[in-house]
Amino acid sequence: MPDLLAIRNLNIAFPAQGRMGTGEAAVLSAVRDLTLSIAPGEVLGLVGESGSGKSITSLAIMRLLPPQARVSGEILFAENGSAPRNLASLDDESMRQLRGSRIAMIFQEPMTALNPVMRVGDQIAEAVLAHQSLSKSEAQRRAVDAMNDVAIPEAARRARDYPYQLSGGMRQRIMIAMAIVNRPTMLIADEPTTALDVTIQAQILELLAELRSKFGLAMLFISHDLAVVSQVADRVAVMYAGCLVELGAKPDIFTSPAHPYTRGLLHAVPDLSTDRTRPLETIEGTVPALHAMLPGCTFEPRCEFRIPQCAHALPPLVEVSTGHWARCPVVNPAK
Repeated sequence: MPDLLAIRNLNIAFPAQGRMGTGEAAVLSAVRDLTLSIAPGEVLGLVGESGSGKSITSLAIMRLLPPQARVSGEILFAENGSAPRNLASLDDESMRQLRGSRIAMIFQEPMTALNPVMRVGDQIAEAVLAHQSLSKSEAQRRAVDAMNDVAIPEAARRARDYPYQLSGGMRQRIMIAMAIVNRPTMLIADEPTTALDVTIQAQILELLAELRSKFGLAMLFISHDLAVVSQVADRVAVMYAGCLVELGAKPDIFTSPAHPYTRGLLHAVPDLSTDRTRPLETIEGTVPALHAMLPGCTFEPRCEFRIPQCAHALPPLVEVSTGHWARCPVVNPAK
């Protein structure tokens, strides 16, 4: 099946003060050589700690990066058998038509993403009017229908509420309703459960699963929470300091991790068998700052398997088993 979204060799950098030894202007590399794809109806979990490049990647897909961002590579989007279009080079008007209609995004913090002085129903209706030639009353009806789709009780009455009148879980449902109201084929969910307690978190995950089944949504699910990703994803991509370090089906990542960073993440998660008398396992060291990024493997300073060549060149992704890729020449030498 052709990919719905295919990212090829994506690089994202920002200008920095000062110059390099060559005399060229210094740049900060936020994402480096990222390649991944999402099939129609598939959920790809994108995981990694803060600063790994997850949200920057999602903003690049939506073309919402600031003007000073330097983007290279391809972000190919194709639906219904049509020829893929490169979102990275699409003209502004064509991208505006796609954004919010065919590709939609649930932002991380609903209280800051929603307009505090505008009724929530009007905000959803505004998303409809931006992409469809409908009357205001019809757009309002679509907004209420979308609120019903995300299981908001008494949707017609709640549509007149302002964001401050709703709980955190309800505000997140409003964000989801706004994302699905135009029936997109792909949904980007950026940490959609981070600010919610465990009970509401479970409800939102169940809701997303229902919407995926009902509307045939493909989804890029971004999170730093491995437990959450294990519940929703078909495949998992692991990022570290701007680089994709491992990619594979969910069972491969969680039962047979191939990259030292992925292993470290999984070992750091306590479970019921964890010895409570011993300190929790950690990954020694810290994530390198953007201005101190090495030309080689970004995980090399923290890796117990490192060899000298790891610091000099970015290792290629190696297929360690069918559909399972890892970027480590030591644990997974190229055949």
